[in-house]
Amino acid sequence: MNNYPVIDLSATGVNIARLRTGAGYSVKELQSILGFANPQAIYKWQNGVNLPTVDNLVILAVAFGVKVDDILVFRT
Repeated sequence: MNNYPVIDLSATGVNIARLRTGAGYSVKELQSILGFANPQAIYKWQNGVNLPTVDNLVILAVAFGVKVDDILVFRT
């Protein structure tokens, strides 16, 4: 049986927050980049409640100057 990696929601949220601040963006600025009416989705990502959709992961990767794989944190 294979052990497949699982995305760690909490660690990924911490990573998103770290990458956001490292890139110099406030939540409000990131909200504008993503075209969101409110910041709730970003806070849910950062708190490990939800993951960004694939298209939003791509936008985050471009905004942060990293690869999508650098945003997600996996555990086995």
